[in-house]
Amino acid sequence: MGVLMSKKQQVEKVQKCNAVVSAFQAGLKERPAPAKQAEGEVEEGEGPAKPSANHDKKNTEEAEQEETDNSAGPSTSQQGSAAARDDCKVNQEAWSRLRDGKGVEPEDLDKSHQLTPPAFVRPKREADDDQSVEVELEKKEQPPSDEMCDVCEVWTADDLYPCRICTRVFHDGCLRELGYLRAEALQEMRDTAHTVTGWSCYYCDNLNLLLTEEEMYSLMETFKQCKIIPESCLVSDELLQYRHFASKQQFDKDLTDEQEEEVLAQFAALDPEKKGHIEWFDFLYFESLAMLKKFRTENSLVRLLTGKERDKARSVFLGLDLDQDGVITRAECRQAQQSWFHKLNKDSQSCNVRLMGLCSPMYCGISHVGPICESSPASSGSERSKSDESRPVTWADFLKESGIYIIAARPNSSAMHIRLPL
Repeated sequence: MGVLMSKKQQVEKVQKCNAVVSAFQAGLKERPAPAKQAEGEVEEGEGPAKPSANHDKKNTEEAEQEETDNSAGPSTSQQGSAAARDDCKVNQEAWSRLRDGKGVEPEDLDKSHQLTPPAFVRPKREADDDQSVEVELEKKEQPPSDEMCDVCEVWTADDLYPCRICTRVFHDGCLRELGYLRAEALQEMRDTAHTVTGWSCYYCDNLNLLLTEEEMYSLMETFKQCKIIPESCLVSDELLQYRHFASKQQFDKDLTDEQEEEVLAQFAALDPEKKGHIEWFDFLYFESLAMLKKFRTENSLVRLLTGKERDKARSVFLGLDLDQDGVITRAECRQAQQSWFHKLNKDSQSCNVRLMGLCSPMYCGISHVGPICESSPASSGSERSKSDESRPVTWADFLKESGIYIIAARPNSSAMHIRLPL
C-alpha cells in the first residue's frame, strides 16, 4: 500500500508543478509592457523631455491606427485562403490521428487538467504468425483482471471497471480526464461493465489498432483515392461511390444492381439507429475487419484472441457439444458465431428473434476485399446441402472459423461490422 500511495504522491507532485508553471506563465503575460515603464520614467524626468515623449507616443498611436485599419477589412481572397488553410490543417490532423490510432478530436485534449493520452503502437507480425496454435478445450484459462487502474495505477476496489476483452481495469474519473470517453459512453460503461454484457475498453473497442503499419497504409491509400475524409460521417451515396471505386480498382468493373442493394443493406446494418448516416468509427471498424480478412490467415486471427475470448468460445462450444465427443455440426457452428452478437440485444425480447432479423440479407453487410465465394451465404442461399449442415467441426476448426466473428463483436457500438453467417 505504501508503494501505491507513493505513486499517487508523485502524480500529485507533478500536477502541482504543472499548476505552478502555468500560473508563472500567466503572470508573465499580465506584466505591463516595458514601453509603458519607460514612458513613466520620462514623465518623472525634466520638462524638455516631455514634448519628445508625447511626439513618440503620437507616432505610435498613428502606426497602431494604420495597422488596425489595414486589418479591419481584409479582402475576400484573403478570407478564402485563410479558411482553406484552416480546413487543410484540420484534415492533416485527422489523417495523423488515423495513422497513429488516435480517435480523439483536438479540442477534447486541449484541457490543462487532462491526463496524457497513451501512445498507441501498431502491432508487428511475427514469423510464426500463420502457424497453428494449440488451444486446449478442457483447460479454462480464467485470466484475472488487473488490480490497479490502467491509467493512474491506483487500487480503489469497487470503483474499478473491468474490460470484458482484456484484463485492464479503469476508474471512470480517469477515463473522463483522459478525454477518450464522453458522458454517454461513461454512463454506458457504468451500466454494463459489471454485467453479463460487459464493456470494451478503448484499446479493445478500436478494431483499427489491430492493423499493422503496412495494412494501415494500404487502407489509408484507399481512403485518399476515394476522397474519404477521416472522422467524417458517410451517407449512403458516399458509401456507394466508395464501393464502386473499390470494385473498379480490384475487379475492373462496376457494381451490379444486386451488389448495390447489398451495399445499401450494409449501410442499414452500420446505421442501426436510422440516423441517415454512418458514424466514422463504425465505417472504420468495418473496413479494418475487411483488411484483416484479406491479409490474415485463420491461425493469425486466433492469435489475436484474448484469454477471456477463448474462455467464452470454450463455453459456447461445450454448450453445443451435448454428447461431449469434441465435435459439433456445421449448423451448430454458425449458431455459435451468431451468439457473439447477443450483446446487441438491449431490450427484454428474445435474442434469437433479434438475431434472425440481423441475419437476414437486408441487414447483412458485404466486404469489398474479394469476390463472394461459392460457399458464402449470398451465393448458396437456401440451396445449402444437408451434408454441409451436418459436416463435423472440431474444436480447433471451430476456433479458426469463429475468430473473425469474435473479434468483430468487440466494439461497444450496436452497429454490425461484419456479415453474420446464415
